[in-house]
Amino acid sequence: MNNTEVVVIGAGQAGLAGAYHLRRTGFEPERDFVVLDHSPGPGGAWQFRWPSLTYGKVHGMHALPGMELTGADPARPSAEVIAAYFAAYERAFDLRVRRPVDVRAVREGGRLLVETSAGIWSARALINATGTWDRPFWPRYPGQESFRGRQLHTAQYPGPEEFAGLRVVVVGGGASGTQHLLEIAPYAAATTWVTRRPPVFREGPFDEDAGRAAVALVEERVRRGLPPKSVVSVTGLPLNDAIRQGLADGVLDRQPMFDRITPEGVQWADGRRVRADVILWATGFRPAVDHLAPLKLREPGGGIRLEGTAAVADPRIHLVGYGPSASTIGANRAGRAAVRDIRRLLAEEQPVAA
Repeated sequence: MNNTEVVVIGAGQAGLAGAYHLRRTGFEPERDFVVLDHSPGPGGAWQFRWPSLTYGKVHGMHALPGMELTGADPARPSAEVIAAYFAAYERAFDLRVRRPVDVRAVREGGRLLVETSAGIWSARALINATGTWDRPFWPRYPGQESFRGRQLHTAQYPGPEEFAGLRVVVVGGGASGTQHLLEIAPYAAATTWVTRRPPVFREGPFDEDAGRAAVALVEERVRRGLPPKSVVSVTGLPLNDAIRQGLADGVLDRQPMFDRITPEGVQWADGRRVRADVILWATGFRPAVDHLAPLKLREPGGGIRLEGTAAVADPRIHLVGYGPSASTIGANRAGRAAVRDIRRLLAEEQPVAA
């Protein structure tokens, strides 16, 4: 049994922000807190992004607290740029991330018992920063198992060259769906874009007031114990030059969601069909929080109700990068807030014997 004050699960943007603020306020790594990450190396989910997503295409990457990301080559893959930045950050602040460590469950045992592939940690508080990358969402449609082509999710997207000469159906109205379409179209024999709802394109700058309003909408769902929507889902798609060109070229010609999948492609209720070799599901992700199930934090609505970053059902558990803080700038702020509340909680409580 390993004893510590705080366990941080995840070393993406949210986890590193939390670890930084723990370090900055006097917590010592390994003695007072430990950071556990199941990825093979630094970079969080960024290290798994497709090579064609260069750093110059990244939308809204906010620097980690205390160290700017400067001088990055915009033509270099974002996976390489951000992995190198996170690695330098871990070294600069001596965060001593342990990896690869898989967290299997968190249980109540007087203290919190964090069961992992590297043993059990006993802690008084937990910062959960596991993000969503490990839980890609795959919708289910009639006939899906009969499709003779290839189905893959954004999490498995290899880059546009692999779709050369193929007929591709892209499902999803978010940023990933439009990025995939714009990349794939020059290579593919044909592309079809389908979404459940008509896409909303946002004109003009996304200023601070608009950002606060979007976060407030997501925050309200979390307060009510509902599964969170992403901040991006309530902001709309920025109408930039690439999107305008895609609309003008007909690449972003949105079709309503099909009703079933056939062996040869997809079909609508009115009988219209589109033949396809590939269905690419750009349908987003869900929070990776199954390891918290033994704590019974979920509300009847299906989400984890939070007050700030703390779970209402157990204030020792802080979710950072969840719901309203699931953005790079939101994760930084939430990491700071979580540490502030944890310090207060630990100061008020008497230590519990392991």
